[in-house]
Amino acid sequence: MTLYTHQSSNVRRTWLLMAVFLALIVGVGWIFAQAYGNPGILYIAIIFSLLMNIASYWWSDKIVLKMTGARPATHADNQELFHIVENLSITAGLPLPKIYIIDDPAPNAFATGRNKEHAVVAVTTGLLAILDKNELEGVIAHELSHIGNRDILLSTAVVVLVGVIAIVSDMFMRSLWWGGRDSDNKNGLFLILGIVAAILAPIAATLIQLAISRKREFLADASGALLTRYPEGLASALEKISQVNRPLKRASTATAHLFIANPFGAQGMKGLAKLFMTHPPVEERIKALLGK
Repeated sequence: MTLYTHQSSNVRRTWLLMAVFLALIVGVGWIFAQAYGNPGILYIAIIFSLLMNIASYWWSDKIVLKMTGARPATHADNQELFHIVENLSITAGLPLPKIYIIDDPAPNAFATGRNKEHAVVAVTTGLLAILDKNELEGVIAHELSHIGNRDILLSTAVVVLVGVIAIVSDMFMRSLWWGGRDSDNKNGLFLILGIVAAILAPIAATLIQLAISRKREFLADASGALLTRYPEGLASALEKISQVNRPLKRASTATAHLFIANPFGAQGMKGLAKLFMTHPPVEERIKALLGK
C-alpha cells in the first residue's frame, strides 16, 4: 500500500456517485411529475441535478468551509501547525494545502477540496490545545492521506449531493400540505410512490454517505501511519479525541463524514447502531494502527 493506492478508484467512485445522484434525482422527479400530472417537474429535476453536480465539483469545498465556520489560519499564530503541514506535504509529494482554523474547543480536523492543487486542511482550536507534536503530525498525515488518495472530491461532493436529495424530498412532502391537494391533477398510485420516494431517497443517500466514509477512514489511518512512520502518534491522538467526546458547535449530518472523528462525539455505539455511524469505532481504528 502507498499513499496513492486508491487514487484511480476514488476518481471512478466520484463519477459513479454523480451518475447515481443524477439518476436518483431524475427518478424521483419523474415520480413527482406523474403524481402531479406535470411533466415540467421532470425537466426541472434534470436541470437542477445537472447544476448541482457542477456545483458539487467546483464549489463544494467553499460550501463546507462556510458550513463549518472555518477561517484561514495565519502563520504568525500557528507556526508549529504550518511547519508540520509543510514538512509532511513535502514528504508526501503534495502541494501545500491551504490551512484553516475552526474556533471550537471540540478536537477535530478534516480535509476538503476538488483535487490536490486546490486542497484545504482544517483543524479546530480544541485539537491544537490537547495534542502534542507527534500526535498532531499523525492527524495532519491522516488528512494529507485523504488528499493523496483523492478522497476529498468524493467526500466533499457527498455533502452537496446528500443535502440536495433531502431538500427535494422535503419540498415534495411540504407541497402535499401547501397548495398540493388538488386531486384533479394527481394520479393516486404515483402520489403514493412519490411519498415513498420522498422518504426512501434521503435514506439511500445517507447509506451512500456512510459506506464511503467508514472505509476511507481506515485507509487514511494506514496511509497516514506510513507517511509519519509513527502509527503511535495517530493512535494516541485518536485516543485523546475520543476521551474528550465533545460535539462540535456546528456539527452537521451533511459534513460529519469529513472529519477525522465523529463531530457529534458519539464514538461508543455498538451493534446495529454501528450501521448508522459515519466513522468506525475509535477502538477498532487504534487496534488497526497498532496491529493488535
